[in-house]
Amino acid sequence: MILAPLQSLAGTRVFRAPGRVNLIGGQVDYHEGWVVAMAINREVQVAVAPRADGVVVARSADRPGIVEYALDTGAPDADEATEALPEWGRLVAAVADELQQLGRPPSGADLHVASNLTIGGGLSSSAAFEVAVALALGAAAGWSVDADDLATACQRAEFAATGVPCGIQDQTASVRGGVFLLDCRTRSVEPLALPHGTAVVIVDSGVSRTLAGSPWTERREESFAVARDLGLRVLRDATPEQVADQARGRHAVSEMARVREFAAAAKAGDAERLGALMLASHASSRDDMEVSIPALDTLVECLTSAGAFGARLTGGGFGGCCVALAPAGDAAAIGAAAAAEYAARSGHTPTAIVAVAAPGAGPLPRA
Repeated sequence: MILAPLQSLAGTRVFRAPGRVNLIGGQVDYHEGWVVAMAINREVQVAVAPRADGVVVARSADRPGIVEYALDTGAPDADEATEALPEWGRLVAAVADELQQLGRPPSGADLHVASNLTIGGGLSSSAAFEVAVALALGAAAGWSVDADDLATACQRAEFAATGVPCGIQDQTASVRGGVFLLDCRTRSVEPLALPHGTAVVIVDSGVSRTLAGSPWTERREESFAVARDLGLRVLRDATPEQVADQARGRHAVSEMARVREFAAAAKAGDAERLGALMLASHASSRDDMEVSIPALDTLVECLTSAGAFGARLTGGGFGGCCVALAPAGDAAAIGAAAAAEYAARSGHTPTAIVAVAAPGAGPLPRA
């Protein structure tokens, strides 16, 4: 279904890209570890029509300003022009620049963006935005790129626009869809199925966050400092013994082990074990990586007391959402009960949804 702001744009093509929830594997994708992610039925949609003047003009139903970006990166004032754009416009420009580096012709485009993904909720709204914009720009130029190159280009665009050195998980989830185990070193994707009779509940804590300017980058650098002290490039290659006395390293190594056990438990249909691993992941994120906050800790407690098998923070931490695995028949009730208890205890206003795995990014059927 086309989101309301795009319904009147007859004659255009519309591309969609889903957000994602990180079921387990926090703060390890940038160490080339393993993660389990699920693309969800919340998405960004971009309607596109080609222009003949080599300018990208973008409008958003959710964000202020109109973006106009000339695809002439050799201009002497190009950097100054980009800095003058609104924050979301810099992301549009960065995606356009990355695609040109891959060979996209400098064809102009009119873009209209709409989304039902919460900004700052930890569900990768930025990655979905990048991927949907990239597909739309490709279509406007009659040009395309393979899935891995698309995800990598969008990852580079996020770093260029925001300075956040994110891993590859979010863009891969948006491009590929479904539930999967991702090896962030080899980029191999193994589809997974969650146990029959279970469902994923996502509760937005009501505490918005952005990774840029948060302690997230500091935590990331601290974990890389552990790797450097061990003479390693990334912590994927560390052993538990090597990091036993290093909290950041201990989190990364133990989290990668939990991810692989999570994948095995999913294949075995063991929902109780999946829940226990999610709780252990949250505890490690809270105590060793220190990316949780009291609101997220409270929300995890509320979800488990309401009947979830387990729960954890998702995304980069410092706010956003928690994710839980719950019995499918009780999932909506568990989300509602947890949200009510959390609101009473925290004073924040949460939002709960039962998420469904979504397909990867692509075009919507023509109207």
